[in-house]
Amino acid sequence: MTEECAAVLRFWFPTERPADRTAMVRQAEWWFRGGADAQIIERFSALLERAARGEIDSWSREPRSRLALVIVLDQFSRSVYRGTARTYAQDAKARGLVREGLETGHYSRLGTAFEKTFFLLPLGHSEDLTDLESAIELAHGLIDEAPPEHRWWFEFSASQARGQRGVVARFGRHPHRNEILGRASTAEELEFLARGELVHTRPMPR
Repeated sequence: MTEECAAVLRFWFPTERPADRTAMVRQAEWWFRGGADAQIIERFSALLERAARGEIDSWSREPRSRLALVIVLDQFSRSVYRGTARTYAQDAKARGLVREGLETGHYSRLGTAFEKTFFLLPLGHSEDLTDLESAIELAHGLIDEAPPEHRWWFEFSASQARGQRGVVARFGRHPHRNEILGRASTAEELEFLARGELVHTRPMPR
């Protein structure tokens, strides 16, 4: 593994597990609610551009370096390009890496349930029901793998996957993406968006 690849993993995963529920919520909000944005933009914007051009595809040869590449493409895109269409530009490539990693056994060789969560997330970000069903199955499988003190968070993660599937089953897509992707929203989608009950903004259990 290159030092650059290792730096991504060190940055993304804390060296110590969150000690209690409050610390776990704080870590999850750093991951999922924009807490890491400024650091990602400063440290990894150039790496994301290289990943998009295929210049670090060699990271896909081993399980944890493939995970690092998935994080760069899937998570870092959402920080660097938040609020723009480029947020989703690397999603298809990330999903391809995940599917291939499932087939080659890279997923099963990852060391922790947290690593596996971020490996599978591109499937949960999909607008394809087959991908979303896979994400649900994988997320539920992690509940029993998780440390007992963090099992509640993995149950929440699995519920998020089910929620995303429900939205796509209803609308065929994620309506909250319509505006920045230049897609016209239906009346039903506008009503849904007006209620503000978006899966990815649900409060985390405390």
